[in-house]
Amino acid sequence: MEQSNNFNNLGRGNGPKMPRFNMNWLYTIILIVLIALFFSGGGDALGGSAAKEASYTEFKQYVDKGYVLSVVANKTESTLKIYINPKYTRDVYKMSAQNVGPNPYVKVQFGSIDEVDRYANEMVKEKKIRSFSYDNQKENDFLSLLINLAPLLFFFLFIFWMSGRMGSGMTGMGGGIFSVGKSKAKMYEKGNAIGITFKDVAGQEGAKQEVQEIVDFLKNPQKYTDLGGKIPKGALLVGPPGTGKTLLAKAVAGEAGVPFFSMSGSDFVEMFVGVGASRVRDLFRQAKEKSPCIIFIDEIDAVGRARSKNPAMGGNDERENTLNALLTEMDGFGTNSGVIILAATNRVDMLDSALLRAGRFDREIHVDLPGLNERKAIFQVHLKPIKIDDTVDIDLLARQTPGFSGADIANVCNEAALIAARHDKKAVCKQDFLDAVDRIVGGLEKKTKVMTADEKRSIALHEAGHATISWFCQYANPLIKVTIVPRGQALGAAWYLPEERQITTKEQMLDEMCSLMGGRAAEELFTGHISSGAMNDLERATKSAYGMVAYLGMSKTLPNICYYNQNEYSFQRPYSETTAREIDQEVLQIVNEQYTRAKNILMEHKEGHNALAELLIQKEVIMAEDVEKIFGKRQWLSRSQEIMEDEQPKIDDDAVKDIPEVKAAIEEHEAKKHETENTSDENKAKNSDEDKSENAKEDNNNE
Repeated sequence: MEQSNNFNNLGRGNGPKMPRFNMNWLYTIILIVLIALFFSGGGDALGGSAAKEASYTEFKQYVDKGYVLSVVANKTESTLKIYINPKYTRDVYKMSAQNVGPNPYVKVQFGSIDEVDRYANEMVKEKKIRSFSYDNQKENDFLSLLINLAPLLFFFLFIFWMSGRMGSGMTGMGGGIFSVGKSKAKMYEKGNAIGITFKDVAGQEGAKQEVQEIVDFLKNPQKYTDLGGKIPKGALLVGPPGTGKTLLAKAVAGEAGVPFFSMSGSDFVEMFVGVGASRVRDLFRQAKEKSPCIIFIDEIDAVGRARSKNPAMGGNDERENTLNALLTEMDGFGTNSGVIILAATNRVDMLDSALLRAGRFDREIHVDLPGLNERKAIFQVHLKPIKIDDTVDIDLLARQTPGFSGADIANVCNEAALIAARHDKKAVCKQDFLDAVDRIVGGLEKKTKVMTADEKRSIALHEAGHATISWFCQYANPLIKVTIVPRGQALGAAWYLPEERQITTKEQMLDEMCSLMGGRAAEELFTGHISSGAMNDLERATKSAYGMVAYLGMSKTLPNICYYNQNEYSFQRPYSETTAREIDQEVLQIVNEQYTRAKNILMEHKEGHNALAELLIQKEVIMAEDVEKIFGKRQWLSRSQEIMEDEQPKIDDDAVKDIPEVKAAIEEHEAKKHETENTSDENKAKNSDEDKSENAKEDNNNE
């Protein structure tokens, strides 16, 4: 029973703790050893000079052999310091001149100073000694001690200062020498220091709601615990780059009002072995001391990548040890009550499955690319600090930027402001925003490119072909403008408002493919040759056709079959060579059919296409209104227009009038209207009578 009780006490943390090694003891031992070395060597051992003791007889022998350069006599200590010629250091010290230091000497004890004085002066006259002098200072007085110890003390203080600078603590679990294993997380005691709240996060209503629930739990935990509920231990923010994952985490820090630890996944990884795991432990140790709190790990895929089954094939022991420490701290035998973990990544497919299980990251919050209404809200946020005029249409900007993330929209607003400032404008107008979108999507305009008349006409026919086909295909994207001004790598471009469809039908994909083939078809029909300008169009059309056949099951020969392979590193295709040949043939047939269809449409509207091309050559940039003047109004509405019309409230007047409340309100309104009409008629009658009386008075006066 005693053993079990002791074990329980140890488990609760009440038992004896192992003493931690303190680095200050090591420094103290080194200092004591060096001081002892100093005193044993008379202060010169540390200075780098070799010292040796000899008898007075050996001193005379050294002089006779020519080993001695100079002699210094000390009457107080009755000692001689004999400085040896560097040529003979090996004969005296039995070592090379490099090992004995700059001023090697021999220490000799003498009996009579008169004898030493007489002998030394004779040797100086015979030029066997260069000099003879006296030194009456004590050998180890306090001043000489300080002088000799100064380099040592300076070195020791420098080491101590550097160790304190590199890391505040020299002890503890997270600290080692220079505190290399200490966590690098930034802690915000109050989220107000960040200055970002949920008001600054536009769109992403679903993600905001889930994150707000975590914040609400930290503020009012009793509301959830009374019902037996538990807050998720961790939430993983997943989404493409620039969608606002880190911004959401900053908003959580600003709203929660609890300590917030922010750290990047790459901060755990170092060149030293074991540092990552040590930093993970130190981070959670600090978080437990500050609980309740939030830990945010940005780009967690740097440390949470799936562990390899075969260490020889791309395994990384250091990264895997760091991941193991993270898994243990998040949901191991230890308790992390009050510590909530937020993480962000755009590579969730690379994360380890043990990291994603319930109990570690309970929730996977998807932060997707913003939709139409969300982009409108994001534009409103980023347009607040920008001076804009009345021409700016936020709805048009939101429709013209499909697939743009929040970061892209912020870039559009900033680029528009730069363009307006470049042209010395007082406010940013609609055209500046359109130019900014074109600049980001297509690149910078290159009006300095020199083109011949034939090249310009060929490009105009190509772009007019795209515009014509998209105008007469029902499901093609609505046209905005067509240009033949070179931009980026493109010599010309047709700008559309892409349709953001939830599902895509086969007919829609075929119409878009036909629109892509319109440029090549126009070149062949009206110039008699084809060019390399259609490479991008052909690439997109081929990919679309391949997706229809191999993935979506939209072919005639291979219907309802998907050959999607999730393993991108697999060297083996999920279908046979025969099937591959059938896929190639089907893709070729689909592309050729749409190419023939594009040529037929162009021949049917030949005159309008040529007029459009001539207008392009003249103006270089034409809008959808110019195309409408040539071909007439487009007979199909775009999906965006249909959605906007459907969102407008459609009220049945007859049904509304039958509601009792509405009927009573209408009757009351009619009664008030009748009363006002009667009063106005009476007032008019009174005014007319008064006018008549006044006129009569004037006539009498005139008479």
